[in-house]
Amino acid sequence: MDLSRDQKLGLYKKMIEIRLFEEKIQDLYARGSIPGSVHLYIGQEAIAAGVCAHLRKEDYITSTHRGHGHLIAKGADLKYMMAELFGRKTGYCKGKGGSMHIADFDLGILGSNGIAGGGIPIAVGAGLSSKMRGTDQVTICFFGDGASNNGTFHEGLNFASVHRLPVVFICENNLYGISVSQKQHQAIKDISIRSVAYNMPGITIDGNDVLAVYQTSGEAIQRARAGEGPTLVEYKTYRWRGHYEGDPNQGRRYRTLEEIQMWMKKCPIKRFEAKLAKEKVLNKKKVMDIWKEVEKKIEEAVAFANQSPFPDPGDIFEDVYVS
Repeated sequence: MDLSRDQKLGLYKKMIEIRLFEEKIQDLYARGSIPGSVHLYIGQEAIAAGVCAHLRKEDYITSTHRGHGHLIAKGADLKYMMAELFGRKTGYCKGKGGSMHIADFDLGILGSNGIAGGGIPIAVGAGLSSKMRGTDQVTICFFGDGASNNGTFHEGLNFASVHRLPVVFICENNLYGISVSQKQHQAIKDISIRSVAYNMPGITIDGNDVLAVYQTSGEAIQRARAGEGPTLVEYKTYRWRGHYEGDPNQGRRYRTLEEIQMWMKKCPIKRFEAKLAKEKVLNKKKVMDIWKEVEKKIEEAVAFANQSPFPDPGDIFEDVYVS
């Protein structure tokens, strides 16, 4: 899948948008501006950007507790995301969902999920809906290495395989399930080999290479859209921060500083930036202009959130039931 200059710049900009949004949340959370808990996506930007670049507005995604990057890549408005994180009435879920429960059905975002693997049955249900309605919509199901041990993973893949559903299962393997290394909770190295049990294609790819992500996810999405069934794609990556903001020393209770620094050298943004500079798609001025443009958007989102009202106490009784 050859990419045009504009498409490459689009991928680069989207990764910058995710990175700077998350860095701003990191700062605001430390200042006490954001209630609840946040799990940042810094270091994993290539996956969300590369996968969602193929999606149409009407396609679906299910996200995770570490979901800001998925939502931004699918087209979520930074202002409404920021307002939700601030607990304000103008947020995507009227300030009631917070970081781990943002949804926008109009954009095909079926929700982030605080439960590990909780999005898998929802994704399979969305895939079944698309098949029953005869559309060519595709559902992307994001989850982590820890969730691949859950019953929902095995049941979801089995059902999707039996019914040849248009679901692409994206495992973002950042090597840790909370504080537990993959080596300690799995006897396998590559999660993608579990696809064999469900008779679907499975592949493991460098998740910090946005072009590799774009290529492999595009093939899986194309396959699903053509009615050929699901695929399991595992992207090896790494989260730079701790499991959550407040996890001491970026999670150095259970991983070493040397390991963190090694993965930071594999920064997906810097890697792609160097490649685009070599191809003369980017130069220093263009890079600075893009970063400044995105920084402005994020500051506008923060201002919007700060100026937005909190929900009224009576709002607790709204949106509880569906009629």
